[in-house]
Amino acid sequence: MDLLAFAKGPILMWSLIIFVVGVSWRLLGILLLRRKPDYSEPRSNATWWGAVRTVFSRMWMRKEFQSRTAYGAALGYVFHIGLAIVVFFFVPHILFIKDLTGLSWGGLPSGVIYATGVVTMIALIILLIRRFTHPVLKLLSNFDDYFSWFVTTAPVVTGLLAVAHLGARYETLLGLHILSVELLFIWFPFGKLMHAFLFAISRGTTGALLERKGAAT
Repeated sequence: MDLLAFAKGPILMWSLIIFVVGVSWRLLGILLLRRKPDYSEPRSNATWWGAVRTVFSRMWMRKEFQSRTAYGAALGYVFHIGLAIVVFFFVPHILFIKDLTGLSWGGLPSGVIYATGVVTMIALIILLIRRFTHPVLKLLSNFDDYFSWFVTTAPVVTGLLAVAHLGARYETLLGLHILSVELLFIWFPFGKLMHAFLFAISRGTTGALLERKGAAT
């Protein structure tokens, strides 16, 4: 069995099962948590509005911190948006999703995807260098931060190498790309990558609580 056949074999199915079951377990564990009753008189009952407003208002930095956080936030947006474009608008990825779910949509030209992939990879590398060199970020970083960076960057790098046919046979590079994606699926529920699902719950809960208390969000 060669590397590509191994990558497309049972390990693909098991990585998807771990991803779906792990994410569902984490979400259900949070959503089904028992909450202490709050007997205080609410200053506002528009908690849903507070939740929705906070989900979107926290997508941009507060004016007081813009001068210190704009650079890191811009890099974060570049790599998140770039990654979303590459994952959801590259035609082979859409075909893969269609095979799994039956859902499909139009893709972007390959040239656009390749350019976006390069920009995304550069942003990820700059973010890693910043994490190594920024004294506060370096102090706060742990294994989860670095390994999550690795499993996010590896599919981007191996995907670019595969489409460029650089470094090895195409079949080998494609096999490495698929294996790197499977590693991402397996790690996703256990690390900080879960923020892709949890950010809305976290912000919404905070917004609802602050709205009930009548505080600004």
